[in-house]
Amino acid sequence: MTLDAARLLRLDREHVIHPYLPGAATERVIMTEGSGCRLTDSEGRSYLDATGGLWLAQVGHGRAELADVAHEQMRKLEYFTSFWEFSNDRAIELAARLASIAPDPLNHVYFTSGGSEGNEAAIKMARYYHHRRGDTNRTWILARDKAYHGIGYGGGSATGFPVYHEGFAPMMPHVSHLTPPWPYRTELYGGEDPTDFLIRELQERIAEIGADNIAAMIGEPIMGVGGMLVPPADYWPRVREVLDRHGILLIFDEVVTAYGRVGEWFAARYFDVTPDIIVTAKGITSGYVPLGALLVGDHVAEVLLRDHGFPMGYTYNGHPVATAVALANLDLIEKEDLLARATTIGRFLHTELEARLGDLPVVGEIRSVGMMLAVELVADRATRTPLPLNPDRMPHDVIRRETGVIVRDSAHSLVLSPPLIMTEAEAGEAADALRGVLERTAPDGGIRPA
Repeated sequence: MTLDAARLLRLDREHVIHPYLPGAATERVIMTEGSGCRLTDSEGRSYLDATGGLWLAQVGHGRAELADVAHEQMRKLEYFTSFWEFSNDRAIELAARLASIAPDPLNHVYFTSGGSEGNEAAIKMARYYHHRRGDTNRTWILARDKAYHGIGYGGGSATGFPVYHEGFAPMMPHVSHLTPPWPYRTELYGGEDPTDFLIRELQERIAEIGADNIAAMIGEPIMGVGGMLVPPADYWPRVREVLDRHGILLIFDEVVTAYGRVGEWFAARYFDVTPDIIVTAKGITSGYVPLGALLVGDHVAEVLLRDHGFPMGYTYNGHPVATAVALANLDLIEKEDLLARATTIGRFLHTELEARLGDLPVVGEIRSVGMMLAVELVADRATRTPLPLNPDRMPHDVIRRETGVIVRDSAHSLVLSPPLIMTEAEAGEAADALRGVLERTAPDGGIRPA
């Protein structure tokens, strides 16, 4: 270890609070450089980024084009508020660009700094929309178990994992969680068709709470942190029909799925459903600058903009540097045809995973849409019992340490969400890395030494 690497390690341990990392943990991986799908740490070790950071490095690391745009914009106008009548040219152009690629009638844009802020704003919008229309009892939010909607109090309450609630209570009231669409887990539905079960449950929950008390349902089109859970094709259209019948808004949390991740600009197009609000972030700038954007239907915006307008804002709404980078990022996605590439390389990676992992006893299912992929780990294929996991020797940690390939653990699944620029050779490298560890993984969760 170099002196500089040792210094960074010491300073990190002394001063940085990491999400989800216990204070007693000593290991750190300190990234210092990135290019394409590759990363380099402070000790000079190279990694293949098969996670895209946190699902967001659409165009890959180290794109000079985006750095140049940020530099140019900072020299011209680094910041001014977008409150009240103030705006800036970059934010206006990005809003128009987003409206041009969004499903109709989502023609209005509300900017945030990221996904958690976006989901907070969306929940407030839904409640405020009904309030302004005189439906002041419509305060309930429907969400789902295994959902992840960020870590604010609104989005965090809609999140369907107890770990995100424990110790933070009381959470926001009037949130009700439904069963997630997870076709592999047939036991959730008691032998019934999954969509039939879920729609019946939704209708029963609406009747229980009272339709006139419900503002919106929020859902990830594909549940990312829950383990890349892909719903049946008829799930979202049937949910939309039920909600429409009762005047309940539909919020799509596309923080992960938007901007090419599923082979479309938005997963709403993939599922052929138009929500009332789409929450986006992450891939809008490929992570180069924090930014989020809500795409809001005309019918919702018209109500929000009455009288004094929508009474909430963030300091960095419509930040000119972030919106300039977003415009350049969208240009790269279009120029390099990354929507199509997400489909073709995603399909190739899925095929490689099937070929290398399909015969392993600990692999229950491999699922994917575009460049969102998951390998569900089981102790027994017949019973589909989840694989026990040892916190001190997790498969994704072993894969990183032994091979330099970074994947993510999510709900007993290994999740891959690489940059959309990943090559076939890199896809094969990732699949080989998983094979090398999972073939040594026992049903009790133990991993034999290499």
